[in-house]
Amino acid sequence: MLRIGFGADDLNRLRVSAGSDFMWEVVLSLQLLQNRHAALVFDPWRRQVREGLARAGLNRMTRALMEVSPFASYFPDFLTPGPGTPDPDTGLDAVLSTPRRRLRRELARLYPDRPMPPGARRLAEGGSEALHRLGTAVRAYHAVAVAPYKTIIDRAVGADLAKRADSALAAGAEGLLGSYQPELLSWRDGRLECGYPFDRGLELNGRPLTLIPSFFCSRQPVALAAPELSPVLVYPVPLAPGCLTLPGPGGAPGPGSVERLYRLLGPTRARVLELLDRPMSTSGIAAALHLSPANASRHATVLREAGLVGSVRDGHRVLHRRTRLGEALLNGA
Repeated sequence: MLRIGFGADDLNRLRVSAGSDFMWEVVLSLQLLQNRHAALVFDPWRRQVREGLARAGLNRMTRALMEVSPFASYFPDFLTPGPGTPDPDTGLDAVLSTPRRRLRRELARLYPDRPMPPGARRLAEGGSEALHRLGTAVRAYHAVAVAPYKTIIDRAVGADLAKRADSALAAGAEGLLGSYQPELLSWRDGRLECGYPFDRGLELNGRPLTLIPSFFCSRQPVALAAPELSPVLVYPVPLAPGCLTLPGPGGAPGPGSVERLYRLLGPTRARVLELLDRPMSTSGIAAALHLSPANASRHATVLREAGLVGSVRDGHRVLHRRTRLGEALLNGA
């Protein structure tokens, strides 16, 4: 169990990342390839990614990445430096600028009782060639294992953030923390608790806690190991079985049909339509897609006038959801 203690003003400093983090998704997806967690959701992805890595000749490179990012109760913090950074260049630059002393320290902790594999040892020495290889490997792996699923990932993360935004607007920071399923995150008496590989306490002591939604996080949230680092808590977003299946010939439409939809409606309006598989308020759409409330309302209105979205009033809010026509258009019918 992880117990995060909040001081008197720490709730006011609570932050939620605007999206998933590039390096967290790389690391957590690598670990999912090393276990069988959430098999109903991730087994189709595991099969597709393993086949894709083999076709691209990246198996050896991926094994080297797993040596520094194993599925274990500890992996090096330097691999996940961002508090919610979706940009690959920003995330990788932060990783590759890690001081040599920290590389040595964290990789030594990863291999306390056995010799480091040669690749990890070269990385621990901080040589520019080893760091360059790490950056190349991360980009190549991401291109096969994460990038093809970006539309699916963005939709799931956006839907989760919209729900958190609605809760925060209605009841502030405590409402936000109370919006998570109790079995995932439990908020009580100034303490946030969640499942963890071992018992651990973390006091914020005036430092802002950043909550980061993650597509490839499974079962329970993850935090940085070193207590002196800026605290983050990465949590899994809800996923449905089958959401990660990329169809083959003759199946349901894949990413190409999404691109055609983008050209038809425009990218922002298409993303709004993708998002509305459940009722969502205008403020929820704005938060999920980083739009102004006025822009979110305008896009929802255009989609409603086209019959692609239906809207109903719920108290002071207006909730929008895809219609059957919108569903058919999204699915390429």
